[in-house]
This record gives sequence, C-alpha cells and structure tokens, in this order.
Amino acid sequence: MSATTLSSPSRLIDPSFIRTAKDGTRSLDLLVDDMHCAGCLAKVERTANAVPGVAHARANLTTKRLAVDLDAGGSPEAVLEALHKAGRSARPFDPGVSTENNSEASELIRCMAVAGFASMNVMLLSVSVWSGADGSTRDLFYWLSAMIAIPTVIYSGRPFFRSAWNALRHGRTNMDVPIAIGVTGATALSLYETITSGEHAWFDGSVALLFFLLVGRVLDNRMRDVARGAAARLLTLAPTVASLVLEDGRARDIPISSVRIGDVLRVLPGERVPVDGVVTSGASDLDRALLTGESVPEAVSEGTLIHAGANNLTGPLEMRATAPANETVLAGIIRLMEKVERPDGRFVRLADRASRLYAPAVHSAAFLTLIGWLMLGYGVHPAVTAAVAVLIITCPCALGLAVPAVQVVAAGRLLSAGIILKDGAALEKLSEIDTVVFDKTGTLTRGTPLLAEGPEAGDAWSVATALAGGSRHPLSRALAEAADAQGIRPAPVTGLAERPGFGVEASWNGVPVRLGRANWVDAPSNTQSGLSEVWLRIGDETPQPFLFSDELRTDAKQTIAELQALGLDVRLISGDAQGAVDRVASQAGITQSLAGCLPGGKVEALQALAREGRKVLMVGDGLNDAPALAAAHVSISPASGADIAQAAAGIVFTGENLAPVLQSVVTARKARRKIFSNFSLAIGYNVIAVPIAVLGFATPLIAAVSMSASSILVIANALTLGLSLRKVGMRNAAKPATGIAS
Repeated sequence: MSATTLSSPSRLIDPSFIRTAKDGTRSLDLLVDDMHCAGCLAKVERTANAVPGVAHARANLTTKRLAVDLDAGGSPEAVLEALHKAGRSARPFDPGVSTENNSEASELIRCMAVAGFASMNVMLLSVSVWSGADGSTRDLFYWLSAMIAIPTVIYSGRPFFRSAWNALRHGRTNMDVPIAIGVTGATALSLYETITSGEHAWFDGSVALLFFLLVGRVLDNRMRDVARGAAARLLTLAPTVASLVLEDGRARDIPISSVRIGDVLRVLPGERVPVDGVVTSGASDLDRALLTGESVPEAVSEGTLIHAGANNLTGPLEMRATAPANETVLAGIIRLMEKVERPDGRFVRLADRASRLYAPAVHSAAFLTLIGWLMLGYGVHPAVTAAVAVLIITCPCALGLAVPAVQVVAAGRLLSAGIILKDGAALEKLSEIDTVVFDKTGTLTRGTPLLAEGPEAGDAWSVATALAGGSRHPLSRALAEAADAQGIRPAPVTGLAERPGFGVEASWNGVPVRLGRANWVDAPSNTQSGLSEVWLRIGDETPQPFLFSDELRTDAKQTIAELQALGLDVRLISGDAQGAVDRVASQAGITQSLAGCLPGGKVEALQALAREGRKVLMVGDGLNDAPALAAAHVSISPASGADIAQAAAGIVFTGENLAPVLQSVVTARKARRKIFSNFSLAIGYNVIAVPIAVLGFATPLIAAVSMSASSILVIANALTLGLSLRKVGMRNAAKPATGIAS
C-alpha cells in the first residue's frame, strides 16, 4: 500500500487510510509537503478546522503532517478538497511508507551554492566599477555581471518564486512575495540600465540577497530533517516479523502487521517482544528499560503482561497477543511524540505574526513610494528605482539573522564544551524555564548496577562468583566483575543451570546452591531499601544478600545545587520503584520525586506542570523518556542515551558529568538578552533606512549595501556573546560549579 497523490480533489480516499476508534470516531493523517513556516502551519490548521464535520485538526511542522479527527458525518474528501482549494499540496499519509524526502534539501543546497559562487564573481566585477571604470569598460563589466546574475537569479530564486506564485495564485501573500518582487525588480532594472548604458546596475545586490536568504533556508531545513526522523527511528526498535505458533506446535514468521488479537506468538531469548500480550507459558527475564528506564530486568512468567519492544534475555516464552501492532505501548509512544512535537516558542509566535504583517507592509510602502514619486512629477524610471530600493532595503535579513546569528555563536561555544544544540528554538525555550525535571536511571545515575554490599569474604563469595558466571543477568555480571576486581576465584561447581526468571543453581561439594530472586531462595526481600538485590543460599544455611546500587553521576549533587541556586525548581521523575527513586532523590538533594511512571505518565506529569504555568526542562536518556522529552517546554539528553531520546531532545551533551545542563541554562539566558538587543538593532535599522529609501536617497545598490551592513551589525553584536561566554568558561574552570551559577 502506498500514499498516492490525488490528481484532483474529487478523488476518493481509500478506507485503509482512515482509522476508526472503538467509539466510532474516525481519524486520518494527511501529508502537507508545502508547510514551511509557522504561518503555513496556522493557515493549514485554520483551513481544516473550518471544514464541517472536522472535530479537531492539528498540524506538525516537523513531520509536515496534519492529524484530522472527524465527527460521525465528517468527510475526509472534504478536508482534502478544502486544502487543495487553499493551494496546499496534501495527500493521505501511509505510516508504512517512509516520507523522508531529501529532494527539497538538495535543491536548497544547490541553489545556495550557485548563488554563493555567482555572488563572489559579480562582486569582483563590481569592484572594478567602484574603482572608477566607466564608458565601454563599465558596460562590459555590467554585461558580464548580467550573464552571471540573470541565470543565477532564475535558478537560485526558484524556491522563493514558486512559493510566491503559489501564494498569489490563491489570493494570499507570504514573506516570499516581496523577496521575489525585490530580486526580480532589481535584476530587471539592472538589465535596463545595462542595455541603456546607464551609470548604475545592481546585479551584485540581487545575487547576494538570494545567497543570504538561501543560507537561512538550508539551516532551517536541516534542523527539521533531524527532528523529522525521530518518530521514524522508533519503528526500528520493534521487530518487523513475529513468530506465530501453529496448531501443531510449529512456528511461522509473519509480518508484524498481520498479528491479530488472540494469536499465540513465540519469543526466543535475544528477541524483542513483537506486540503487547500476556505470557501463556515459559519464564524469563525481560529488559524493559526501553519502556520504564529500569536498569534491572523484570522476571516474567505465565500470566504476566508484557509490552512490545521489551528484550527477552534468558528463556523462551509463548504469549497471547492482546493488541495489534498499531495499538501497542510502543506505537503509543510514537503517537505521543507526534502529538506534542510542535514549535511553540515565543520567538516562533513573533515570526508567525511578522509573516502576516511583513508582506502587506512592505508592499504598501513600495507602492506608496512609487505613487508618491509619480504624483510629484518625477518620471517612471526614478519612481521605480525608489520603489525597488524600498523593497530591497526592507529585506528581513537583519531581522531574520537576529535569532540564528546568536544561536550559531552560542551553539559554537556550547559545542566546545561538549554540548550539541540540535534545535535553535531550544536555546530560546531554555532561557524561559523555571522547573527542571530529571529522569533517574542513566541521567542522574550512571545506569549500570554496582555492588554496594555483600557478605564477608569466604566461601559465599567464591560460590556466588561461580554461579554468577553462568548467567547473563546484569546483576550477575556486576557481581562477577566485583569478584574479579577483588581477585576472588570461582568455586568448583557442577550441574550449573540457569532458571529463567528465577536465577542460577548448581551443586557445590554435594550441596545444592542457588543464586537468584529472594522468593526463590526463601529470603526476606527488602525492596524499600532502594537497592537491587540477589540472594545466595548454600544448602540449608541462611540466605545471604548481595546488594547493588545505581550510583549518581560524579557532579550530580553539585549541579542540582547550582540549578536550585539559579532559582529553579528541581524534581525527579522515573519509572523505577519508589524505594530506588527515594534513595537517589535523597542523595541528589531533590525534595520532590515521582516513581513508577510509564511514558504516558511522564507526559501527563509534565502537562500538569504546564497547566500550572511552569516552563519545564526535561533531562532524560531512555526511549521511555522520548515522549516526555518532546512534551516538555525544552529537553536535554546525554549522548549515552537512546538514539530516539537524542532525536526527541533539543540539546545533547557528551561526557559523564551533568555540568553541561547548568552551562546550557546559563548560556541560554545570556543568548536571550543578546537576541533582544539584535531585534532592537534590526528594527532601528528599518526605522532609519526606510524613510531614506522612500525619499530617494538610496539607490538599489545602496539599499543592498545597507541591508548587508545591517546584517553584519547584527552578526557582530552576536559575536560579542562568544566573549561573554568565554569569560564564563574561564570562571567555571577556576571555580567548577559556583562560577557558572554566578
């Protein structure tokens, strides 16, 4: 099955694209390829929500998808037709088909490269004219510039020309309309000046303008491509086939999409659970860190509910499916990510409003300039020149660079500290936070169990070491590593056998010995201690415990104290047991914690904080944290975390310490102040420059130079951020934590 583009709005949508819930409501996803900005997103949502029968429509700019919920009488074809009439390229989305398409990115890169190369060459030719060339020599340089600039404008301007034409064709405007008019007008006027041997031509302004604008488009497209792959990578964590148990006991591999509720499936050691279900036979240990973040595997046996994506470690299992592939917990994580993944930063909202006001304001200014000059008795040529100068001088380059210029400088300084800024909006949002929520396992802690307490040296150690060597369980491996570090040699045992879900047993000097779960060796378990445990029983002797802890990262307590000193409310949320969470929270100096949270529970907790008006920074590392990372106001993940967690997070840091979280917050606050000063410079430039252009004191060339100068001014102001951050880094080097906080 594939998603086929509709040739006309009247074409019916195949029912396979429409999902029907148990309550009878219907929903579908549409792919809208030509959503490029927050303004496009808002218009797509308004168009879809205005269709009768649509209960709710929500667009996702990153995935370019529109999720539509329909009432009983709602027509999916009507939604598609409304989008087509609004000039949108929409088609049904098939989750089974990859939508990753690099054609747009490739085109932008090619256009940018051509514009950059042409800009350098035209500028070289312009230098000769500026140096005093006139007459036929000047005409020759202008013709050479025209031969370079005109094909460049036609080729590299295509992304802007297409967008502008599509908007005008459907009776609307966008920010590309004045850009297209300004570039075309400057080029046409320059060609006229060249043909008539005029004194001035402005080919250099046209191609340079395109180059600067394309650089911004390429960077924006790249960031969105990275984010767009996050949900797609989740699918690789689930198996593509399931082993269906037949009536005669044999198993047959079938596509995961063919699994039905009630099917009996077989899951061998080393395989991932294909769908949600209940164990019907067998016992094993499951690694559920993908869903809960818990580093210690969970023992499962007949009657235990298990979830898709969990890794079967020790024994074969048979299970009865309780949900199809598209309704598992893992599939729910994907939907959670796509539901909450929408840009909503303050600067993004400003850009949305600016996109609605900029085009008509610029058009009005240029048109009034043209009419005003004609009414004052000037000719068509000077009137057109002044109008084109207004279009060029008001190009939003400086305003457009106000944010990304600061982000580039800040990202460079963060990168030098091992912090990778993946999304420019993350820096803005990070400066607004008032609450920090940490995951436990692998984030505050190292994520690997270490032996914290064991019996005194003696036979117990050597016997336990021998038994641990026969198991793949993480606690057994940690015990074996601790024994090896102490130089303890394993005792000679016979009949070594692992009992999946329970432990390991053998015979030592004719005495039965067991290493495993408390209830298997008749030991009094103490799960409230917050420590993981494994028990050793030698014959009829009293069982002896080996206790394991997940230690804090080296600077976790200090980093949390510094975050609290900045006025931030620091909390802990985890899928682990209450005892383990309370223990880590106490060690780290955190007073508020929440335990036993599955992915959906973490999202609900963050949404509850958001309803209180809080701006939350989520720090997590596992797949189970991915929806929460996407749902938070902003998120950070360590590079040691799951690939999907890194994809969902806006910031990734390397190394074993948590200090990068603190440094990111401080950098974001400084960058925010610098962004506002850049906005002031950009707006101040327009306040001064526009009247100059309207009064005719700026030719298109002067307008292009002024536009470039304003961009340079904004960039230079952003570079001063690097000096400020370098000083912060020097203080931090001298005084590890408090230096940053200050």
